[in-house]
Amino acid sequence: MTQEDSIANWMNHQQIGGKDIFAKAYSWELYDQLKNSGMYPYFQALDENQGPVARYQGREVLMLGSNNYLGLTTHPLVRKAAMDAIAHFGTGLTGSRFLNGTIKLHEELEAKLASFLGQEAALVFTTGYQANLGMLTALINKNSIAIVDRLAHASIHDGCRLMEGETIRFPHNDLKALEEILKNIPEDKGALLFVDGVYSMEGDLGPLPELVALAKKYGARIAVDDAHGLGVIGPGGRGTVHHFGLQNEVDLVVGTFSKSLASIGGFVAGKRKVIDFIMHFGRPMLFSASLPPASAAAALSALEILIREPQLAERVCKNAKWMKQELTKLGYQTGEADAAIVPVIIGDSIKTFMIWRQLLDEGVYTNPVVYPAVARGNEMLRTSYLATQTQEQLDRALAVFAKVGKSFDIVK
Repeated sequence: MTQEDSIANWMNHQQIGGKDIFAKAYSWELYDQLKNSGMYPYFQALDENQGPVARYQGREVLMLGSNNYLGLTTHPLVRKAAMDAIAHFGTGLTGSRFLNGTIKLHEELEAKLASFLGQEAALVFTTGYQANLGMLTALINKNSIAIVDRLAHASIHDGCRLMEGETIRFPHNDLKALEEILKNIPEDKGALLFVDGVYSMEGDLGPLPELVALAKKYGARIAVDDAHGLGVIGPGGRGTVHHFGLQNEVDLVVGTFSKSLASIGGFVAGKRKVIDFIMHFGRPMLFSASLPPASAAAALSALEILIREPQLAERVCKNAKWMKQELTKLGYQTGEADAAIVPVIIGDSIKTFMIWRQLLDEGVYTNPVVYPAVARGNEMLRTSYLATQTQEQLDRALAVFAKVGKSFDIVK
């Protein structure tokens, strides 16, 4: 088996059977092969990460692999808010939101989020992953169906595995296939259409107006995971739903604090009665320790900065748009990206890892994404852009892409 085949079969190895459940671990050699060849790109430990520039193995690299879209993780006010929260509440709350783990900071953050998004209420979870799991396990029972875009975030698909109801997946952004599914939902079954606002690998937007129209036509509810839209697109960075003017049409908005809001955590926002229901029936809300005070305070501070400085969102898109345009001019394929994420499509796993390695050696940090995270032939370097990147930094990154691209006959 070639190394390319080994990479393609990465996830299949987990399904190996046998009496000893550890056997598959001892027979999995791909990690060691890539590590020994210097081509293993994941779990890279950074010495320091200050936004546009990071330190990796003792040297500076330009960071094109971060979701810190507004560049607020190092903002003095965000740092101070986190430290003040630790001074007041301690480092953790040692309990679930349901019991002893709710503090005023959580409620302040929820109120601010709901107001910002034009929703009645919001509910804060410990991670964005848990927000999707909590919403799905609360709302989708054996009498209902979740209809999900195949390229929706993994947390949505994992939530579907945990919930009691049926899951139906449709091809990415395929409205015709979706309508066929919706029209065949039994009359006695409720349905939730769940999609991403901005898709996390290629940065493309879903056709939200058409999706909402189909959901309404067939009596389904619709939820949007806007992890990569919040703080980036829409008026004042309010996300994909506001970008399309659908804040009164979309039933639930799910998001995270680990991107634009410079922290960790997640939320679900919508009608008060629905949020109250999720609060009492979403399993992560009941059985996981709550968001730490420092994380809640950092997210709240970052949100307040975004509200005061909406131009930050515009700057993210400006930087990403410029880089996409210039990479395309060089000869790279950059897909349909329309937010902070710009995919650089390579189309081959080994080649993707080789280009990643050369870019890193030249001082540019990117994220390689291969099958099964993306379709075969769509292997890519996922790049993303920050409001705090300077034109000089983007110029330097582009020059490195030009140099490396020539050695792979991408740039002529």
